[in-house]
Amino acid sequence: MNTAATANSGVTESASAAPIRAVVLLSGGLDSATVLAMARAEGRICHAVSFDYGQRHRAELLAAARLAVALGAVEHRVMKIDTGGLGGSALTDASMAVPVNLTDAATGAFAAPLAEGIPVTYVPARNTVFLALALGMAEVVGATELWVGVNAVDYSGYPDCRPAFVEAFERLANLATKAGVESATPHFRVCAPLVKLSKAGIIRAGTTLGVDYGLTVSCYQASPEGLACGQCDSCRLRREGFAAAGVADPTRYVG
Repeated sequence: MNTAATANSGVTESASAAPIRAVVLLSGGLDSATVLAMARAEGRICHAVSFDYGQRHRAELLAAARLAVALGAVEHRVMKIDTGGLGGSALTDASMAVPVNLTDAATGAFAAPLAEGIPVTYVPARNTVFLALALGMAEVVGATELWVGVNAVDYSGYPDCRPAFVEAFERLANLATKAGVESATPHFRVCAPLVKLSKAGIIRAGTTLGVDYGLTVSCYQASPEGLACGQCDSCRLRREGFAAAGVADPTRYVG
């Protein structure tokens, strides 16, 4: 399955066809906001779901609620999961520090390149768990698509953001569900329209669709008010993405 083509196929339903329902994973960040806007642009009836998984940047959940309304989701659910009980991630374990990238005082540029390999902000099996719960929700609400904002930037660091993972989960979805077993053809599709896009490409696509990125929170250690630190990897990728896209950065920073 070509995940980018799956989500961006531009298939137009006939006038008599029932609208397609989709479950959209909505974190409250830049990528998931763009995915929700894309799904809505393709005429999907969108059921948004967010996860309270013990993340230190809980302001993203408030952002997700704002985005669900602004972008026309028919509902927004927040599911609580205790991934903090696993440990092993700087996003859920207070004993681990979120890596920061200091900027040059003169130029404002980041002083060091992004670290290679899987970063300490990786949450063990997070996307597997999230998609599994979204799949269960899809069966309940009658959705046949799961939309997720994994992308080419995350591909280099997070194993559960790779195209191969998305393809494998789609196969699992059609093997492990009542709806999948009873269907004569594959019932579920996992749509990952950002998988081959850069951060700048994502921002351009969302801007074209009218996404207000000022509503989003991406920072790994955002304040309760949603103010960004400006130094974590997520802030860096976001800031550089807006600059490369030639779009004004609406992010609110601390200080």
